[in-house]
Amino acid sequence: METTTIHLIALMRDRVGILCQEGNIHEARHAANAAVERAEVELSTDMDSIVAFACALEVRADFFRSLSEWELARDDYKQAIDQLEAWPQHSEQIGRLYAGLGAVHDSLGNTPRAIELWELAIHNLEKTSPPASLQAAAVMNNLAYLKKSIGDGDGAEKALLKALEIMHRMLGPDDVQTASVCNNLGALYLQKGYHEQAREMHHMALEARRKSFGDAHEDTAQSYNNLALALIKTGDVAMARQHFESAITGLEACHTVDVEMLRDVADNYISFLRNVGEHPVAEIVERRFEEIVHKSHWSCHEPGRPNEANSFDCRSSGSAGDTMVLFDQS
Repeated sequence: METTTIHLIALMRDRVGILCQEGNIHEARHAANAAVERAEVELSTDMDSIVAFACALEVRADFFRSLSEWELARDDYKQAIDQLEAWPQHSEQIGRLYAGLGAVHDSLGNTPRAIELWELAIHNLEKTSPPASLQAAAVMNNLAYLKKSIGDGDGAEKALLKALEIMHRMLGPDDVQTASVCNNLGALYLQKGYHEQAREMHHMALEARRKSFGDAHEDTAQSYNNLALALIKTGDVAMARQHFESAITGLEACHTVDVEMLRDVADNYISFLRNVGEHPVAEIVERRFEEIVHKSHWSCHEPGRPNEANSFDCRSSGSAGDTMVLFDQS
């Protein structure tokens, strides 16, 4: 393949990203299609042409996945994998493609297939030279969630411990990605009844998030909430109450509020207060929650302003006031 053609395909791929950032989805679709069509015209047995075609397919697949066009994304990922499977020296890109295809199947509810594909992604990412460790760790985190969802707690723990080791080594204990894995491991330990270990993991996540975000941030509030649940299980009721209060106060101080998350935290706090016999305080917290939601509703929908409400990339499990935790997924 000529250098000028490779350069043109690269330009079109870059253009897709720029157009998506600008919100011009219509033109981004045309650019993604143009990149694939040009690469397909130039496709031959030459390795450069095969790699260029697979790259163009990957860009378009990622674009389709961002729009929840699952079937189109699936077909492009599969075609790109088929093109590269005979070229093991491109295992990093093959790993990325398997990761994307796994995400599609996860979104479609095909859990067994998603697990299989994410395991293939990790295998390929780890055999690159040097290993694509951070990419593999991110997939391990997602794989752990699915294993947890089907009751494979040991498999989930193994994946999370490996992800945590990589992120702690490469990013440090205070990185937000390290904090997310600590949070997820704490969630798993709380579910499995390993309360002291859950407490330690959530404490580590909270320390990292406070350093990165401060207290007035949803991620930090999540960790205050989850640590409070672990503190209840280890018998530290007074500290649990302080942490629930910090979670509510932190969310209240946010510019905009994730109402679903606030509801989870408030339900946990209210249930805790009722369990310890503080019913009047529980009623106060309930009214406080309603006031925050009301203020948030108006601040997010003022005329002429965009809706700036942020949402977590997380999932909930368990029951409010018991072992409910907010479980991140990357």
